[in-house]
Amino acid sequence: MATGPSHDLMANAIRFLAADAVEKAKSGHPGLPMGAADVATVLFRDVLKYDASDPRWPDRDRFVLSAGHGSMLLYALLYLTDEGGGKGLTIDDLKAFRQVGSKTPGHPEYGHTVGVETTTGPLGQGIATAVGMAIAERMLAARFPSVVDHRTYVLASDGDLMEGVSQEAIGIAGHLRLSKLIVLYDDNGISIDGKTSIADNVDQVARFESAGWNASRIDGHDPEAILAALRAAQNADRPTMIACRTTIGFGLPTRAGTNKAHGEAPGAAEIAGARKTLDWPYEPFVVPDDILAAWRRAGGRGKPENEAWRARLAGLDPGARAEFERRVRGELPKDLDSVIDAYKRKLAADAPEIATRKAGEAALNVIAPALPELVTSSADLTGSNNTKVAATPEITPGNFSGRYIHWGIREHGMAAACNGMALHGGFIPSGASFLVFTDYCRPSLRLAALMKIRVVHVFTHDSIGLGEDGPTHQPVEHLASLRAVPNLYVWRPADSVETVECWQAALEKPHSPSILALTRQNLPALRRTPVVENLCAKGAYELSPAEGQAAVSIFASGSEVSLAVAAQELLKERGIAARVVSVPSMDAFFDQPEDYRRAVVGSAKVKVGVEAAVRWGWDAIIGDGPFIGMTGFGESGPYKALYEFFHITPQAVADAAVARL
Repeated sequence: MATGPSHDLMANAIRFLAADAVEKAKSGHPGLPMGAADVATVLFRDVLKYDASDPRWPDRDRFVLSAGHGSMLLYALLYLTDEGGGKGLTIDDLKAFRQVGSKTPGHPEYGHTVGVETTTGPLGQGIATAVGMAIAERMLAARFPSVVDHRTYVLASDGDLMEGVSQEAIGIAGHLRLSKLIVLYDDNGISIDGKTSIADNVDQVARFESAGWNASRIDGHDPEAILAALRAAQNADRPTMIACRTTIGFGLPTRAGTNKAHGEAPGAAEIAGARKTLDWPYEPFVVPDDILAAWRRAGGRGKPENEAWRARLAGLDPGARAEFERRVRGELPKDLDSVIDAYKRKLAADAPEIATRKAGEAALNVIAPALPELVTSSADLTGSNNTKVAATPEITPGNFSGRYIHWGIREHGMAAACNGMALHGGFIPSGASFLVFTDYCRPSLRLAALMKIRVVHVFTHDSIGLGEDGPTHQPVEHLASLRAVPNLYVWRPADSVETVECWQAALEKPHSPSILALTRQNLPALRRTPVVENLCAKGAYELSPAEGQAAVSIFASGSEVSLAVAAQELLKERGIAARVVSVPSMDAFFDQPEDYRRAVVGSAKVKVGVEAAVRWGWDAIIGDGPFIGMTGFGESGPYKALYEFFHITPQAVADAAVARL
């Protein structure tokens, strides 16, 4: 171990910075930082590969505080190690804990605080996201072995492991034998309601072992035991879980070991008692110079490794180095647009009548070879989602040279791990399932939007058009609910051209996740005129203009755009001029300048919306105009019969327009 101030003194610096910040804010969670300080001290002082002056070093070890409520543990570490080389957290930032606009919000937020690897707080998200980081490390190392070799460490709580997503995460991690993933379980036996035994008696060591992990239990306040367990984990051939038995709120006179230590400010008397018990006679937010200096030395411990890594990077073949740096920066290949433009010209000449899920597969056959960082996958629906193509062979345990992941039936774990791959860098991940099963991964979708990361999910079987599987599998409210998530872009293309344009538009949003909602049923080709401009990127555009002054504007997305075009013809037969506007993405449309939005909405007397889903969200475009869609759940039956049964037909659209006129 390192020389200098004792382990206890260095750990106590964490404890009291955390306790003082929570007490000043009169809000927060002191229990975990005080209990897990010994584990964190050994990890950051002796084990973790990082350089505090270069927090974005691509080959650093990642540390994920899955128990995000204990955020002051991480903030204290970032301050003590001077993460960011003077650009990280200051003592004033710690004093501003949980205040509006501070760098130290209640839970760690990626992109907001330097040194935070992922946003955590919703329990289970951190460990599941870390699995994606560990997968990304192995996949990137398969391509760039001399410059990628690091580990992912997680500090997880009882609550993290109770959440169901943790089972999905540890299952896939064990299967893939992610040996560079190490989970430190803060095994304090306390949750908000009291002892965890009131609701749980799972043997977590046995649970992890059954999923293919190495697992052990140690005294989480014994630095020698912690270090020995971490060294063993570094040499393991499987992922490792170390259950660290700790006392929540360690040092608090009356609250230690109880649920009172979890999420309440301790109070002045309790903190004073802890100062006496732990022999910490310093004023709030004061860390003695020798202890702070020892922590700063720990923060610089990885500098030689960083410099050696940069020498290896400089020694790479120039082409390989440029490719690695491009991928880490998140820049798309320069020739991607030209590849897509050429494909669009081909489609304009010979566009097939196919389902957009098949159009998505065809688009991936063009995009994936030109975009080597694109990783596709599916939650056990490979043959239905059509996201596996020749350029994306599967990864397997021990072979990470591929670009396709079989997640098994783990939608939530898939979405969280995709977030982790995006956060790690070097990849653009894409998960896939049925649209109705976004219910199973919504927390991870929401976090991707909050973190402003690029993940492009493909969710097929997007409406009652999936047919016989019935209402359990037919999403009717999902488009509306997903569109309600800020910074999450939902794309619903109408044919092959729109599908590749939606893929392109999603890829060009480096700070937003996207969902491509694709059909099971075949759709006619609507875009027959070659247009280089990506019209879908604007969210909505006039697909079929009226002959003369339009009395009716019909707005539709996805599979219903062809119904709108057919309704336009029916209205024409009645002498009524109508125009059709395709709306592949409301989210992108609302981003456009007001003059463009006004021009697309137009001034027709009647505005009709058409979508095989509920109306919510459409009023922003059609006002109080008629809407042809769903008002309840679906039914089981052939898709054409279902559209007739629910009156989502060209005739219904035309009749609604005429009635309103």
